[in-house]
Amino acid sequence: MIRRRLYIEERVSPTARWSFRLALFAVPVLVLSILTYRLGLLDFSLATVAFAAGLAVATLGGLLGAIAFFITWESGWVGIGRAMAAVALAGVVLAAPAVVIARGMMLPEIADISTDLEDPPRFQSLLLARPREANSHPLPGALTAGAQRAGYPGIKPADLSATPEEAFNAVLALVQKRGWHVLDAAPPRGAQRDGLIEAVAVSRIMGYRNDVVIRIRPTAKGARVDMRSASRYGARDLGSNAERIESLMDDLTAERRKR
Repeated sequence: MIRRRLYIEERVSPTARWSFRLALFAVPVLVLSILTYRLGLLDFSLATVAFAAGLAVATLGGLLGAIAFFITWESGWVGIGRAMAAVALAGVVLAAPAVVIARGMMLPEIADISTDLEDPPRFQSLLLARPREANSHPLPGALTAGAQRAGYPGIKPADLSATPEEAFNAVLALVQKRGWHVLDAAPPRGAQRDGLIEAVAVSRIMGYRNDVVIRIRPTAKGARVDMRSASRYGARDLGSNAERIESLMDDLTAERRKR
């Protein structure tokens, strides 16, 4: 006599399956959007759209995962593990961008920061090196200056008790230490010419390019260092330019105190 075995087919939640697939698919989309921009295969606008698409896919995967969790919990279908994994993966992917964007939306809608709003350092070599579609970097007007003062009251020049030549060398060393690409470095020449350093700072993760110009002028007590940092693209920098200026100025002051 042949015994028959009873097979019970367990139902797998399709929502759980697709939630995990979407959350997982978002990872290569985000990575490729970053790599293609850094390699110059996509311009800023297309890379931004691709990155936003990756975040949207991750968000959709996380939402479907949350829905699938309750479906599998109530129905007993297989897939609760995938649903939880989708939510967790989406949370990891979205956490850092969400914090940066949320913080940046509370800051002024400007992308050009200077320690001197009356007579900001001017770009020269960088104006020739920038792509045509990049921001034009006009001098800040009254509205921009007011927004910067309100949003970034700590952005100030560095007054050093050092010769302009010593200040120039110290600043240039810090710029090179940060790995910024220096386009021009003209040392000061007494009262005839200010020291000027123009460089391109690339953000670590996204690879966004930011134009930087640093001016060194002689003063009665030594030298004054002014810095201007501007994003090449976009109307809002999410606070990155102010952070770049504050970081260099803090390091410059600390370096001079050691001497």
